[in-house]
Amino acid sequence: MIQAANRLNQTTEYYFSRKLKEVRGLAAAGHPIINMGIGSPDIAAPAQVTQAMITAMDDAVAHQYQSYTGIPALREAMTHFYQTHYEVSLDSESEVLPLMGSKEGIMHISMAFLNPGDQVLIPNPGYPTYRAVAQLVEATAVTYDLTQDTQWLPDLKALAEQDLSRVKLMWVNYPHMPTGAKANASMFGELIAFAKAHSILIVNDNPYSFVLNDAPSSLLATPGAKEVALELNSLSKTFNMAGWRVGMLAGDASHLQQVLKVKSNMDSGMFYGIQKGAIAALSMPKTWFEEMNALYQERREALYTLVDLLGCSYDRKATGMFIWAQLPAGKTAEPFVDKLLHEKHIFIAPGTIFGSQGEGYIRFSLCVPLPKIEAAIKRFKQHK
Repeated sequence: MIQAANRLNQTTEYYFSRKLKEVRGLAAAGHPIINMGIGSPDIAAPAQVTQAMITAMDDAVAHQYQSYTGIPALREAMTHFYQTHYEVSLDSESEVLPLMGSKEGIMHISMAFLNPGDQVLIPNPGYPTYRAVAQLVEATAVTYDLTQDTQWLPDLKALAEQDLSRVKLMWVNYPHMPTGAKANASMFGELIAFAKAHSILIVNDNPYSFVLNDAPSSLLATPGAKEVALELNSLSKTFNMAGWRVGMLAGDASHLQQVLKVKSNMDSGMFYGIQKGAIAALSMPKTWFEEMNALYQERREALYTLVDLLGCSYDRKATGMFIWAQLPAGKTAEPFVDKLLHEKHIFIAPGTIFGSQGEGYIRFSLCVPLPKIEAAIKRFKQHK
């Protein structure tokens, strides 16, 4: 019998990969499932983006292998985007690297900087992929707890009292998923000082900065950040391009060069048409963000009604495309979610998939059309 690699012993199938099989099975059996669990935009990408990709098909190089670092025009669009929206100056030749989605970047960064046995700091709650990738590269995941009492921000003083001698990398994610918490300039400054004091590379995963957020920010805007920090960004949420798989990594040229050593051995460049579409997306006017946020705001207000019906509490100041809701006292996340799925045919995400600190919480996605939200509310009232 062929044995799987030892690195898979602690790595399980992604929760949504497993759970959605169950959801699809219920739907196939005729149950009218309303899926509020996944943050996959249900709205089309801007028309200009699709047209740019279609037009690109007539270019002579459209179907050839592409550069591992993307075409120059894409890198220039990315640096212009950072300058326009974050006031961060980047060199398009060396300080930005296009990615096939930022999730790819999590693996590439980990492979570039982590050796077996190195420790990596991972937020709890946080994106499950951080831990999974650390295990795949045989590093040791060390969680740092985030709590509602501290606005879901890291306690850097408490971390500094720990033995950090083996810590090589720290993942942060602001605006935070799943809680929607924001980090201000002061918090980012403390992170950079912490990284310098302990020789840790900080990586901010930043795909949610434009969703229901009036003040998009970048860790790289912090003085001295490039010395010890990288930032991942994505077009998936901002421009409704999740399936296109377009992201970027920004930071110091020396750090990106190490990541490129990994990436250049893993793919043969991004499809040309997608690159041209991404350029069009990155140049969208401010009105695009305003229109999307108006739509998400309407959906969020409607979803609050459902959350209230479930007896949950939440923070109206949170950002992003989710509602992070605290369950009534005594309720646990996964049984609550399963009961809702099988009795009401409404699927939401349990907070526990994001870490132990997610117990007692559930997460609703705003990537659900308003009529379905209204149908869920009606269904719940009818079944109550």
